[in-house]
Order: sequence, then structure tokens, then C-alpha cells
Amino acid sequence: MSTPISVQQASTANVLRQFYALTKPRVVQLIVFCALIGMVLAVPGLPSWADVVQGALACIGIWLVAAAAAAFNCLVEKGIDAKMKRTAWRPTARGELSDWQALAFSIALCALGSALLWFSVNPLTMWLTFATFVGYAVIYTVVLKPLTPQNIVIGGASGAMPPVLGWAAMRGEVGPEALILFLIIFLWTPPHFWALALYRVEDYRKAGLPMLPVTHGNEFTRLQVLLYTFILFAACLMPFIYGMSGWLYLAVAIAVSVGFTGYAFKLWRHYSDQLARKTFRFSLIHLSVLFAALLVDHYIKY
Repeated sequence: MSTPISVQQASTANVLRQFYALTKPRVVQLIVFCALIGMVLAVPGLPSWADVVQGALACIGIWLVAAAAAAFNCLVEKGIDAKMKRTAWRPTARGELSDWQALAFSIALCALGSALLWFSVNPLTMWLTFATFVGYAVIYTVVLKPLTPQNIVIGGASGAMPPVLGWAAMRGEVGPEALILFLIIFLWTPPHFWALALYRVEDYRKAGLPMLPVTHGNEFTRLQVLLYTFILFAACLMPFIYGMSGWLYLAVAIAVSVGFTGYAFKLWRHYSDQLARKTFRFSLIHLSVLFAALLVDHYIKY
């Protein structure tokens, strides 16, 4: 039989898990990973101990602000999330956390992360990270997502910011290299999310969101996915062309880009929910492997 103390401990642990779920851990981990790539590429050769410390503090600060944006997104979209199978489990959608709890949690994380970036990294990184928070949590979530089928394209600018944040954290400025990384993620975002939207179209239709498959149909969306992968392929070659990376990166970039484009081509020719799901999953592999190759290639050069 449980004692009152053990019951209280279990209840506290459950609440903590709910707050943690609001931060969308897997999404935020990818954000921090992309920011880390920007940090690594901004430092020639092996980093000093001071660089490692500054990079670690920047990662923590970016994680906190990104988690705050995710929590705010869960709060604003709780009604929509409750209608969709993919998101119905979220604590705000199920009413397990109140609006005030979610809002206070988001504000606390944002304030803590912003303060850490301002005092321990540099003001530019703080302002860029805060602008990314506003872009995702307010402009994308509140304005664009329920208004236009181009929400992913325009709102993708916020999602493409992590490498820029990482670069700014180490350099105190935004260089052309950071903008190339921004461009890659910006162009990767639409085919990634539209592949998801294709096999989740009924969820989005039920939720009343004007995602591209809902407003323009399956065939048009598949064509857009294919066209974007062609443009993305070209963008993925830019780090090599600009001199940021070497032959190892180029080989990996071509391989994963051929893979992504191949999935998009098959999806365009012969649609199935299973193929759309595979395309979505491969897009995650594409970005992760691409940035990992940038990381490895950077150290091989030195």
C-alpha cells in the first residue's frame, strides 16, 4: 500500500514529466544540434577550453529559449492538438496542465535562457534567439499557421536560425557561412513538413489548419515537395563551393540529397501514405547526416 509521501512523490514526478513534454524534447535536441554545428564551424581548428565553456553555456541558453517557444506553442494550439492524433497526448491538449502553468513555464524558461545568453555569451546571440522565439511562438504559431498554406515556408525562417545563433555565440557576428547553413534548413523545412502533412492531411483538415495538402490537394503538394528537393540539392552544395567544407562533405551531401530527391520523385509519381511517411523520416536523416558531415569535415581540414 502506498504511503502519502510515495503518492506525493509519484504525483510530483508526473507533473515534471508533463512540463518536460511541453518542451518537445526531440525537436529542441535537433535545434541545439544545429546550433552546435554553427558554433563548431565558427571556431577554426580545435576549440580552446574557453570556447568549450562558452559553447556549452550558449547551448543551454538556446535550449531554454527553444523549450519556452515549444511550451508556448503547445499552449496556443491546445485546441488544435486535441483534434489531431499526432498531438492529442500533449499535456495542454489533455488538460493535465492549466493555461497559467504552461504560460508561466514558458515565460520562466525564456527569461532564464535570455539572461544566460546576455550575461554569459553575448547580447547579439540573446537578441537573435529571442527574435527566433517571437518568430516561432507568435508570428508562426498565432498568425501564419492558421492563416496561410505558405505558413511552413515563411515560418521556416525561425526554424532555420539555430546555426546562425551558434555562429553568433562564438563570433559575435553573423557571417556568410552562417547564412548558408540558414538557407539549407530554410529550404529543407517545406518538403520535410509537407511530407508529414500528406499522410496526416485528415488531421489537419479536422483541425481547420490550411496546410498545403488541405488547400491545394495531394498532387500539387507532391510536386512542391519534389521541386523544393531540387533547390535544396543545390543549396547543400554551397558549403563546398564557398570553401567551408571539403570533399568528404561534398560526397555525403550528394549522397543524402540524391536519396531525398529520389524519395520525393517516387512520392510524386506514385503516392502512398507509407511512402510519404518514409520520405518524412528520411528528411530527418538527411539533415542530421548532412550536418554531422559538416562537423567531421571541419576537423579533418585541421
